[in-house]
Amino acid sequence: LSFDAADGKLQWERQYWATGRTVSHPKSCVAAPTPASDGQRIFAFYSSNDLACLDLDGNLLWYRGLTFDYPNASNSLGMSSSLVTADDTVVAMVENDSDSFTVGLDVATGEDRWRIQRPRAANWTSPALWGAEGKQLVLLQSSKGVAAIDPRTGKTVWEYGDGASTIPSLVANDGLAFVPSHGITAIRPGATTPDVAEIVWQEGSLSPGTASPLVHDGSVFVLSNPDVLTRAAAADGQTQWKTRLTGNFSGSPVIAGGFLYAFNEDGVGHVVDIGAKGETVGTIELGETVLSTPA
Repeated sequence: LSFDAADGKLQWERQYWATGRTVSHPKSCVAAPTPASDGQRIFAFYSSNDLACLDLDGNLLWYRGLTFDYPNASNSLGMSSSLVTADDTVVAMVENDSDSFTVGLDVATGEDRWRIQRPRAANWTSPALWGAEGKQLVLLQSSKGVAAIDPRTGKTVWEYGDGASTIPSLVANDGLAFVPSHGITAIRPGATTPDVAEIVWQEGSLSPGTASPLVHDGSVFVLSNPDVLTRAAAADGQTQWKTRLTGNFSGSPVIAGGFLYAFNEDGVGHVVDIGAKGETVGTIELGETVLSTPA
């Protein structure tokens, strides 16, 4: 669905038949992945591993059923990895217990540029973009660790191999990748061994639950199960403050204007002043379930 940003009016709507499995966990849905765009096209990915490419007016340009092409690519709870685009390639993680892979598709045609086998384990994380020397890489997180991939070729440029979560996703900021691994592990390409990641710091007390970590203005913010929010220094992982919220959180938090916004599963939004004490300055009750991340 496309809406006018100025007044919210519906501009167009498109519907498609799924070619893959539509079963998903009650806390998820077929539309779990977040859409992406390269500024000219819109890419919509679904739990059924169907990927639709449209122009900005809603005209279908191409459509790929990745479970149709690879029938063993699915898991029993549903897929949820979102897309990224880089170097005229849209990258889709289709990682699961059986035919597990990540694929890079030509944004113009939907044809495979590359397809690489990935660890055979259910994985709900999303890829992230890594800027390096004027070229973007794509970071893929899995139970084995993190691989930095060239988006045009699919070749691994550098990697971290000490395991990582398969639910909360890493975040890249200011030359570091903050990975949900042994708490939070901050990594970057090694100076002497550039194909192997260097661990800058590792802090076991920063253990994200379902929500992904957030990095802002020199600090990393982590929501742990069930309801503890921690702010730590991005430089070394040292805790700056902790505060307790209420409820269970599936959606990741966001920051705007000096405040962190986090919505729990019951639809209660928490507004936290990210200053010295992490004080909750307001709440809002939406009255319905919220499992997604605000924007």
